[in-house]
Amino acid sequence: MDTSKRIIELKSFMEKNNVKASIIINFENQYYMSGFKAITYSRPVVLVVEMEQTSLIVPALEENHAFSEAQADRLYVYYEHPEKSDKGTSYLDHVKTLLSKYPAGTKIGVEFHSLSIKVAHLIEDLRLELFDIGEKMAIMRYIKDSQEIELIKESGRLVSLALSESLKHTKPGITEMELDQYGNQTLFEETSSKHPDATLEFFAMSPSGIERSVMPHVFSNTRKLESHDIIIHSRQVGLNGYRAECERTFFVGQPTEQQKTAFQAALEAQLTALEVIKAGISAKEVDNAARKVFQEAGLEEYSIHRTGHGIGIGLHEEPSLRFDNDLILQEGMVFTIEPGIYIPGVGGFRHSDTVILTDKGTELITEYPREMRDLIF
Repeated sequence: MDTSKRIIELKSFMEKNNVKASIIINFENQYYMSGFKAITYSRPVVLVVEMEQTSLIVPALEENHAFSEAQADRLYVYYEHPEKSDKGTSYLDHVKTLLSKYPAGTKIGVEFHSLSIKVAHLIEDLRLELFDIGEKMAIMRYIKDSQEIELIKESGRLVSLALSESLKHTKPGITEMELDQYGNQTLFEETSSKHPDATLEFFAMSPSGIERSVMPHVFSNTRKLESHDIIIHSRQVGLNGYRAECERTFFVGQPTEQQKTAFQAALEAQLTALEVIKAGISAKEVDNAARKVFQEAGLEEYSIHRTGHGIGIGLHEEPSLRFDNDLILQEGMVFTIEPGIYIPGVGGFRHSDTVILTDKGTELITEYPREMRDLIF
């Protein structure tokens, strides 16, 4: 991943706004700007972009990793073992060293939504001015380049494959976690076979039964599937840092009449949104189109979230397909389309697919049958 164009764009923004240095703490933005991603961030990592250089501050246990993968001009390391403690034991020491050369009143770019109080106090103690670059970072990530698109497309193929394998093994008596693992195993095997030396991120959840399926975000647990259950099987896969999502609502045995009605409404809402979304319309038009289906079915009160969200490095990215978002959609944006309804005593209903907006229209990159006849096991 070549991050040089991104650094140039950020520096141009900084120059226009008279910002002399930018402190990037959000780990997704760090990966986007430097190609470096740690496994855990209990020890802070900080990316500092200045006009003359880009620096990465890392703990000692990430030193070799960062040296190998980070696209930065200089590496600063802090230590938690006594043999090198004289070189610095806190990331704040290095932040202070990098910023101390700037005179009082200098603008320092920070992501307001990710800025820690410790770093904010350090910058303010140096009598420097905080300037928000968070919105700029989000906007930069709206449009995916060709390399990002190719990774997302392959993630779309992988997530569809994993979903298909899990649903193939649906039967009463297996747990939600067992259902997930069938797709997980296939995902591991396929990725290892087709993508040597790749990194893989994945997420799966399968809330089952009337009570659990109305909770849109819950971890899979050891509840066993029962006859006449409803399940929402949800998956994301990230290949080399870039994600796609696919979800399906399905049944173990025949659904009730109420469930059939609700399922059909959710399906029509998704198909409507998939038909409407394209470059040149506003984000809220997509949400309104799906929401109108629920309104006409008298189910709007059960539609409790947006129709979709951006996806890429993050599980959920801006922009959101919300009723109050006037943003005009552009080529190169990638979205999940996932209108859902959650009816107490009946169940939850949500399909999700990932789409790419192109100059030739909207490209669907995830696939599994959506009709009820294909989703009864």
